[in-house]
Amino acid sequence: VQVMESGGGLVQAGGSLRLSCTVSGLNFENSHLSWFRQSPGKEREGVACIDRRGSSTHYADSVKGRFTISRDNAKNTLYLQMDVLKPEDTAMYYCSAQEKSAGCWCVLVPLEYSSWSQGTQVTVSS
Repeated sequence: VQVMESGGGLVQAGGSLRLSCTVSGLNFENSHLSWFRQSPGKEREGVACIDRRGSSTHYADSVKGRFTISRDNAKNTLYLQMDVLKPEDTAMYYCSAQEKSAGCWCVLVPLEYSSWSQGTQVTVSS
């Protein structure tokens, strides 16, 4: 399984970035997908997840209303649109994938995902 992301960078507070993540080597359409982030000295934090068909999403309280997760199953690609960015959003961002049975809710628990990207840095300046 290969999980490759792109789109990180440096942005001013209030700005926007869009992260993309392409997954190959598993059944993308049958996979839950998620974004996590980690800052130095902190535990990995779940940001957002999306179920197999994109009909159900779940967000961390800290990003609700500012971030939007979406997927394009035809392109095997996951997205994270990040708007109204804050300095506290600065972190390394990871995407992850896990094949799941139909009818399951996605969850923001790292142990529920076995395939991970290498991470992309997002830095928000004040």
